Amino acid sequence: MTISVAVSGASGYAGGEVLRLLASHPNVTIGAITAHSNAGERLGALAPNLHALANRVLVDTTVENLSGHDVVFLALPHGASAAIAAQLSPDTLVIDAGADHRLEDSTAWEKFYGSEHAGTWPYGLPEMPGHRERLKGAKRIAVPGCYPTSSLLALMPGFAAGALMPDDVVIVAASGTSGAGKAAKVNLIGSEVMGSMSPYGVGGLHRHTPEIEQGLSNASGLDVQVSFTPTLAPMSRGILTTATAKVSAEFAALENPEAVLREIWEKAYADEPFVHVLPAGQWPATKSVQGSNYAAIQIAYDSHVNRVVVCAAIDNLTKGTAGGAVQSMNIALGLPETTGLTFQGVAP
Repeated sequence: MTISVAVSGASGYAGGEVLRLLASHPNVTIGAITAHSNAGERLGALAPNLHALANRVLVDTTVENLSGHDVVFLALPHGASAAIAAQLSPDTLVIDAGADHRLEDSTAWEKFYGSEHAGTWPYGLPEMPGHRERLKGAKRIAVPGCYPTSSLLALMPGFAAGALMPDDVVIVAASGTSGAGKAAKVNLIGSEVMGSMSPYGVGGLHRHTPEIEQGLSNASGLDVQVSFTPTLAPMSRGILTTATAKVSAEFAALENPEAVLREIWEKAYADEPFVHVLPAGQWPATKSVQGSNYAAIQIAYDSHVNRVVVCAAIDNLTKGTAGGAVQSMNIALGLPETTGLTFQGVAP
């Protein structure tokens, strides 16, 4: 099977990462590569790491340029995808790396994004219970946010098993600066970031909060409430998420809750090609998954406060965005899920 693919927003970090993965995908032919303000530029001048595509010239992000492909990846700012997607053929597989089609609750969308809700597409996190079936044959897919990817992978098994309480979930996650996009911002220049960490979106303000709550609520069948605090770390890429939740009274009363909880997580991810539950005592590090589509997870039980503590590391641009998008594309098209994604992390 040979697939013609177009990528919009190709001069940004997310679009560039999609191109990096597609350039090595054995079933893909890369068609239109589009941008907005950078249209007319040579890709190699903006993304010199993409050697195989360096001489390609970016064209304008229009429906005309994106039409006629089997697959279109939309790596556009939030609020920009819906209008373009609505004009593309219903036979085209459209994969949105932005937020436009992730949320099920229109009220939550309007509260956090301040515009009209564009509707909900199948959610591109295959590891969520039941989601592979929804992605098979899908023509529209919403790629999760990077923070929700790490947060949901961290806590989903416990909620799906009924082991965790829904009313006191606390998640703190540190992200590399690429998560903020490629546009120049004073707080992201090297002299501001090097040797420093800082929080942002504190107090339930971050836009990924309702997405995390949505995923955990769907996994558990309960109304899960999350306190989410993101932090900016002095690294270019990666997310390290620390997620905690109270263990239910039933599980806390077991003779060895930690062993039972570990078994839940290990069983949930035993057959997952891209999620590794690490051996006891080994903790995730962002460097171990850099540039890969893998997630590394470790769990512990804090008996003093009856909470599970889960740490998860992913690359925010790969597993957190582009890798998850390509993984979902493979499933939707009936390709082996791991096609083009089995490369290992980069170290040191």
